Amino acid sequence: MLVLVRMKNSTKVKHSKEIGIGMLGCGVVGSGVLKAFNEKKVSINQLVQHPVKLRKIFVQDTAKPRDWPVEDSMLTTNEDLVIGASNVDVVVEVMGGVDPAYDLVKQSILNRKHVVTANKELMAKNGIELMELAEQQGVNLLFEASVGGGIPIVRSIVRDLRANDIHSIRAIINGTTNYILSRMALSEIDYSDALCDAQSLGYAESDPNDDVSGIDATYKLAVLGALAFRTKIDVALIYCEGIQNLSLRDFQCAKELGYSIKLLAIATKENSLLTLRVHPVLIAETDPLSKVDGVVNAVEVQGDLIGKVIFQGPGAGPLPTSSAVVSDILEISRCIALESTLLGYGNLSNTLSIEPISNLTSKYYFRLWVKDKPGVLAAIAGVFGSNNVSIASVLQKRVDTENQSAELVITTHRARESSVWNTVSELKSMAVVQGVSSFIRVEEHSD
Repeated sequence: MLVLVRMKNSTKVKHSKEIGIGMLGCGVVGSGVLKAFNEKKVSINQLVQHPVKLRKIFVQDTAKPRDWPVEDSMLTTNEDLVIGASNVDVVVEVMGGVDPAYDLVKQSILNRKHVVTANKELMAKNGIELMELAEQQGVNLLFEASVGGGIPIVRSIVRDLRANDIHSIRAIINGTTNYILSRMALSEIDYSDALCDAQSLGYAESDPNDDVSGIDATYKLAVLGALAFRTKIDVALIYCEGIQNLSLRDFQCAKELGYSIKLLAIATKENSLLTLRVHPVLIAETDPLSKVDGVVNAVEVQGDLIGKVIFQGPGAGPLPTSSAVVSDILEISRCIALESTLLGYGNLSNTLSIEPISNLTSKYYFRLWVKDKPGVLAAIAGVFGSNNVSIASVLQKRVDTENQSAELVITTHRARESSVWNTVSELKSMAVVQGVSSFIRVEEHSD
């Protein structure tokens, strides 16, 4: 995370000893960071104008095979040789998760170590606490790699957009789900086949739940929201819905209607209220985010001065993550060498409330199977009307003559989410409705 530096009177190196780096973790991400750090060693030293040296790596198992070769002498199972060592200036946490990462990062800060982390869950759940603690201790906590991989979105919100009152964030911030949805749309395959394809290419884990359920994107949205709106965000209050129930048929219908389907992380602020949500949306093909395919991430930020800006690039994998982590290491090391100070995060104590998803107003898409007989459409329209949900269009897409049923695709005008839930509940209880196959929000785009 490359951020503005307040320099002292001289740019000459003042630090008299080597700058020591200690690492917590050496799995896939850690190995990627280690590889990049070693390959960039010469240029890092030139940019910092001072020797930067890796001291120790804390791991749970020193005998475990690594993606990048590590000398045995560099590994330790004693965390104090990293977080408490006098020759370690910067602690790099790439373990993931909260336990034990939280305790180790907190103790590192209390030991007056600078910290770089790629841990989105840690920053989502404990980020503001750790940022405030770092400021109290006079050290830096940088976490560019926690959101968007190699996209410099954290530093942009913290530094480049700091003069703005940010109104909204819309983001595709999970490469796994974006790849799956892109494959379903472009190759016309179903969810299970697209997931298997993502796993075979290494884009999805063997247990992909955090990605496909939307949890990963929720953590990242919490981090961005906290920085953009300068407030603490309880991750549990962010509405989260995954992509597991999407069908190829929905992509076919969406395309006919002029839409793509994406998993969006959306944060909006109105007065002192925030709306935070992660879920699939139908998004117009004219919307720039609809063109973001594959494992690419994109973050759209709207501010009162800048208007809308979009940050786009690779959001996952060892290389983009390593780019962000090593850049953060470089920035802190240069400040240590010059005895200068990074621009802090400012006041993050706004008291903003998070509105429940039930208060959302949006347009909606329904796909359902009904009995193919007279009077059915009128009965269904009556349910929508009685719940104050106005129908914009009804299309009969397919007919199953054997079962005497028809597939309907219904879109609505803007309606309240709670009213739409009531509509879905009543539709499912109707004798003439054989199943509500899909119910997806429609994301509106404005220039």
